[in-house]
Amino acid sequence: MNDKRVFQIILALSVIVFGVVTVLYTLPKQDSIPEWAKLLPMFNAIINGTCSVLLVTSLIAIKNKKISLHKKINITTFVLSSLFLVLYIIFHSFGVETRFPADNPMRPVYLVILLTHILLAAIVLPLVLVSFYFGLTGKIERHRKVSKFTFPVWLYVTVTGVVVYLMISPYYQF
Repeated sequence: MNDKRVFQIILALSVIVFGVVTVLYTLPKQDSIPEWAKLLPMFNAIINGTCSVLLVTSLIAIKNKKISLHKKINITTFVLSSLFLVLYIIFHSFGVETRFPADNPMRPVYLVILLTHILLAAIVLPLVLVSFYFGLTGKIERHRKVSKFTFPVWLYVTVTGVVVYLMISPYYQF
């Protein structure tokens, strides 16, 4: 399969995921959600925090020329991020929406963090997939170039995912 075809698949997959996540916010709120689903935001924050640590560890591994370890860590991080996405979709399929209180003086800070998190989360998937494609196919120079953008975006999204959870979780009303 050539690069052009792979990029088309990555773009299509990214658009589909973005579309599914967007549709979640149009779903009606459920009268109640299962008890297990109430744990998903905390579990997702743990996944995001773990991914943050793994991404930094992966960077250290590659800086120390531990290529095999770097690859294993990144695959693990990708699997965890994929699990996060599935659980995020499951949780929001219940129509759960929590708003940060308008009278809270931290609201502008929360909204800036949330907005940048959402915008960068929307572009991180294709960046990660392209980085993986180049890395796994041995196109190392191209992998390095793309990863210079992918790493900070992916790390920012995972870190701010935890921050958003910590800021909004006191206001959950399940």
